[in-house]
Amino acid sequence: MAIPIELRRQVEKRANGCCEYCKTHKDDLFLSHEIDHILPEHHRGKTTLDNLCVSCFECNRYKSSDIGSYDIETGEFAPLFHPRLHHWDDHFLLQEEMIIPLTPIGRVTEFLLRLNSEARRVRRKELTLLGRYPCK
Repeated sequence: MAIPIELRRQVEKRANGCCEYCKTHKDDLFLSHEIDHILPEHHRGKTTLDNLCVSCFECNRYKSSDIGSYDIETGEFAPLFHPRLHHWDDHFLLQEEMIIPLTPIGRVTEFLLRLNSEARRVRRKELTLLGRYPCK
């Protein structure tokens, strides 16, 4: 379903140009940020303000229609990070260019969204040195 322009504006304003998963600003990436259904439409997610977030192209492509996975430490199913329900700092720790997962939600999200791929770590290191990461 197409996202109405006013709803899109509200989501973008709330995120202030920041990917709500990896904390990279839209001005620091070549490909545009996108509006993501946190709970995908494929899983009956609604096109409402509380189910939408801003996602960079990479996070959105890796997330796809996933809603979670099995945590490597507990072996139990854990949901992906939900920007409307969870606080980023409760599930992740930024340590230099690494996003360290702290919880099952963090571990599943880091794994599925490939938050610590080599290319993403290199970019974060460069942006950190420039004072541009993480975005606020």
